[in-house]
Amino acid sequence: MDKISLLQKRRQQVKDAGKAIRKDIQEIIDADSFVEFSSFSFSRNDFYGEDAQGEGVVTGFATIDGAPFCIVAQNPAVLSGGVSKANCAKIVKCLEQAERCSASVIYLLSSQGVRIGEGTDVLEGLASLLLKSAQLKGSVPQYLIVNGEVYGQTAVLAGICDFNFFIDKKSVLAASSPLVISAKNGVNLAKEKVGGSRALGFANLTSFTVADLKEAAGKIAAIDEILSVQIQDCEDLNSSIPELDKAERDISLVFDEGTAIEIGRDYSPEYRCYLGRIGGIAVAALVQSSKGGVEINAKNIRKARDFAELAGFYELPYITFVNSLGIRADLETNNSLVLKETGEYISMLDGLTSPRISVVTDKAIGLGYTLFAAKSMGYDYSIAFADAKIALFDSVQGAEIEFRGEKGATEQQLAARYADENSDPINCAHGGYIDDIVEPALVKQYLIATLQMLLR
Repeated sequence: MDKISLLQKRRQQVKDAGKAIRKDIQEIIDADSFVEFSSFSFSRNDFYGEDAQGEGVVTGFATIDGAPFCIVAQNPAVLSGGVSKANCAKIVKCLEQAERCSASVIYLLSSQGVRIGEGTDVLEGLASLLLKSAQLKGSVPQYLIVNGEVYGQTAVLAGICDFNFFIDKKSVLAASSPLVISAKNGVNLAKEKVGGSRALGFANLTSFTVADLKEAAGKIAAIDEILSVQIQDCEDLNSSIPELDKAERDISLVFDEGTAIEIGRDYSPEYRCYLGRIGGIAVAALVQSSKGGVEINAKNIRKARDFAELAGFYELPYITFVNSLGIRADLETNNSLVLKETGEYISMLDGLTSPRISVVTDKAIGLGYTLFAAKSMGYDYSIAFADAKIALFDSVQGAEIEFRGEKGATEQQLAARYADENSDPINCAHGGYIDDIVEPALVKQYLIATLQMLLR
């Protein structure tokens, strides 16, 4: 028997079974860099009477812009991407390899759910997969691309991975079939309305919506460089940003040009989470960007907690650009998880070992100051803009308390008086709680100097 010819025939069968998914893999990696794991593995599904070529998943090692990644790509051409115990075991083997060589993981998921006929075997397989992914969290970055429709327990990976990418008008992710979810709720919704990128943006599951795999690969490469390379050379160390002296400020201008990457912009957009570089130094920055100050609720404080956790996992300096009030005073917020989430955020901050810097850009009032600027909360360095307001109460509320009963002045005049007398950041600086008060245009220079000091 001609073993070479037989090998070539078998290899062609494997390639034919995964032709489309291998094309997708090539879309995101450097040309000719893919080295496949367990390419000849297969099992037989008695229910369907078919072989599961490659176990319905292609795994391997590749590079993107020269950086190493382990790839997990479900093959929807094999039993509709159905998940089996053997399928999960092959993925776990790839994750173990990623752990050994400290390589980031990219999942290309497309699955209609579990393969019928496996019973609890597949549940055990899924348990081992989900647990292994959770064990990798904070050890190596995990990027999930919803490469079609993903239903069932595999969707839980989106709750574990660091970054989730949805391809516009293609990706759908749901814990159950969208048809079942619609029927249970007595409505007839398109699947995109149930599990599309915009629908799940409100569930804090959509890190990015991209046009195609190429765009996803570009963002993954940029993020991975920030997470893995702490410091790069930078020539722009002393420039000012005159635009920040204006009333309407775009804080993203403090980042080195072209490095700011916003994560999860659809969820609680009043909290904007950026990965980027300042003076060549990789940072994670939380920007509170609502005019008049952001009120704290369960959703936005959870977003802050998750982002602080990400910064801690990859030892990035955590910077807060503060424009925050206290907890929103309404019944819905009071009866939500806001206090629980606030406690979790504090616990997360306490566990951070990377530097923490606070910049009060507008308001730091009450709990907003406590959580995002207070020295006693562990912030290593605190800066305030010259026109910032730091106080126990917001101006109107404070005026109502302090100047109650005074006559001859309007509410607005009393609020302005309270702000002048009580909210000037100089008052906070007198107590040693603010390290410096700066002109907004010069903040990048202060941040670079502070980062260089704290990272030594």
